[in-house]
Amino acid sequence: MHITQLNRECLLHLFSFLDKNSRKNLAKTCHKLLEVFQDPLLWSLLNFHSPVELKKDNFLLGPALKHLSICWYSERVKVCNIEDWMKNSFQKDFCKRHDNTVSDFLLDVCNRCPNLLSLTLSGCGHVTDDCILQLLKNCPNLKSLKLENCVQITDHTLEAVTLHGTSLQTLHVDFCRNVTQAGLERVREKCPSVVLRAERSANMIPDSKPEKKLLLEKASRKLVQL
Repeated sequence: MHITQLNRECLLHLFSFLDKNSRKNLAKTCHKLLEVFQDPLLWSLLNFHSPVELKKDNFLLGPALKHLSICWYSERVKVCNIEDWMKNSFQKDFCKRHDNTVSDFLLDVCNRCPNLLSLTLSGCGHVTDDCILQLLKNCPNLKSLKLENCVQITDHTLEAVTLHGTSLQTLHVDFCRNVTQAGLERVREKCPSVVLRAERSANMIPDSKPEKKLLLEKASRKLVQL
């Protein structure tokens, strides 16, 4: 029996075991398989391991999407997470190449995926509070928001959770060094049912400008002298 002789349910099941590239390559072989590739039921879950993958034409984005994960563990993440004033010209140029890649993709998700239930972002150093705010507003069914090592996330995201995260059950802001203890306490107070986790976050030193860093160093030296 040829694969195209299988019914649609069987083909969808087979496609579900393939990665995005394999699905796309198989869809190129005939019109019937292309229709299976374009079936929204196949795209309820999307995992990405690099911002570059977001630009590929090997997936379908739509209302069927329920679970989205963008986890980037490359060495490049370390560059993006360095404070801007500490970056050399090469590092700044490197970061600008994908400055808006993840944010633009997430804004597309806001417009096309209103039924999103869970979002996990790791190492996405360019994602901002405004981006998460739009997601919370446009995806009212979001139950799980997990942010790890997203250095631009601040208390503004925590405030957005208290205002718009009506369905949220789980919130992680691990290694998000610019959220504060006060912001976390507000979430605990206003959203007591939300399971909140913030490992290595509120006690970390936030991004600071050179002059602030100099003041901190001077204060430390005075304490040592005392």
